[in-house]
Amino acid sequence: MTRPVKPPRPPVPPAAVRDLPDPMPLRRMVGPGVVAVGIGMAAGEIILWPYLTSIGGLGLLWLALATLAIQYVINMEIERYTLATGQTAVAGFSSWWTGWGVVICLAGAFQYVWPGWATSGSTVFTYLVGGGDAVWITVAALVVIGVLLTFSKVIYKTVERVEAVKVALTLFFLAVAVVFVISLSTWGEGAERTVTGFGRIPDGITFTMILSALGAAGAGGVHNLVLSNWIRDKRYGMGAHVPRLISPITGKEEASGGDRYTFPDTPENLTRWQVWWKRANIEHFTTFFLVCLATIGIMSLLAYETLFGRDDLKSDPSFLRVQGEVMAGEVGDWLKPLFFAIAAVSLWAAAMGLLDVIGRVAGDFLRRTYLSGSSRWTEARLYLAVVWAEIVLGSIILLAGFDQPIALLVVSTCAASVVTLLYSILLVRLNTRDLPPAIRLRGARLAGMLIAIAFYGFFALAMVVTQIQDL
Repeated sequence: MTRPVKPPRPPVPPAAVRDLPDPMPLRRMVGPGVVAVGIGMAAGEIILWPYLTSIGGLGLLWLALATLAIQYVINMEIERYTLATGQTAVAGFSSWWTGWGVVICLAGAFQYVWPGWATSGSTVFTYLVGGGDAVWITVAALVVIGVLLTFSKVIYKTVERVEAVKVALTLFFLAVAVVFVISLSTWGEGAERTVTGFGRIPDGITFTMILSALGAAGAGGVHNLVLSNWIRDKRYGMGAHVPRLISPITGKEEASGGDRYTFPDTPENLTRWQVWWKRANIEHFTTFFLVCLATIGIMSLLAYETLFGRDDLKSDPSFLRVQGEVMAGEVGDWLKPLFFAIAAVSLWAAAMGLLDVIGRVAGDFLRRTYLSGSSRWTEARLYLAVVWAEIVLGSIILLAGFDQPIALLVVSTCAASVVTLLYSILLVRLNTRDLPPAIRLRGARLAGMLIAIAFYGFFALAMVVTQIQDL
């Protein structure tokens, strides 16, 4: 009996050959990491990780450190592909099977349609002003965000500026917390528990909570994948050959996410590549990893200092109101409104970034896969259509009564952890088989990606087993 012949692997789509551009100075590369941390520095750093600390103590700080280190490795593999090709990682996945793009777009829509970040910001805003309907404030905030994105000439620049202001304000508050609130004994206990508690889960913390915290540490889910789009718009590497996403209302429509380039394997290009890769790693380590680590660490220490041991905390943002009142009593009334104002702005800015995330992923995929020949549905128009669809759906969810911020955030962040597991597997294949040999994923970075897959896989499986046992 003749064995069937296995069909050959589909070839990678042909790429246009261009020289790798000269590396830009490191100071000009700063931006994508700021945007990533600006969006990520919200639900996890302000709500989920402090809440977990308030009920379980400092025994989970080791998990935050491990998660951020793993995310750094994953994020740089997303950047590797776009630096080398000018194409997004999602477009690379879809070149093997269109279904991968569909799955990721649907996962992103599910992850971000729950407006937990915006709702949390509005809830904290009511604490600041002394009352109000958080649902209608959230709907208004989402509409304002949609208008800002719609009328931005270069959308990336608007998002980068908003997130940079947010990061600066958050770092200012962290400095205030370090000086006025957190005691030396809490710092010492945090350092000790991070080392001695490694691998242990404190009592009262479920695997669902942990999976949610993993998705909310730094970036998470589809959020990470949009680093491809951001570094392309920042003109990193071969992304300089790809037009940027321009508003169809205020500027010329130029974005063309499906383009793929390659550079000749010459000593000059490989030298440029080494410089690009080194500087991209420095930018992301400094602006993403270190800032996220400082934010989660300090906000968790702050929650431990002010809230740990209380039995009146609820699983909603009301614990932030309690925290603000405690800080006002210990330091001064001036600290409470500062805390509430920065938390509200931070969460709203994150909501803006997350709408940008799903708009970019879906717009890029739909244009390249299904509407490449359409003169009407350009990538910019698809982007805005997706953004406004998410705003409308999120508003409907809130007005229908599903308005508990913590519940919304847990749904979103658990979904983020699962989709991170999926595309980590795809990234290994993408960067080991679809890039030139000289710049492929290998060695320590490959080992790091395999650890990332095992890491997210373990906690996802543990959550499923726990849920089955509970049922």
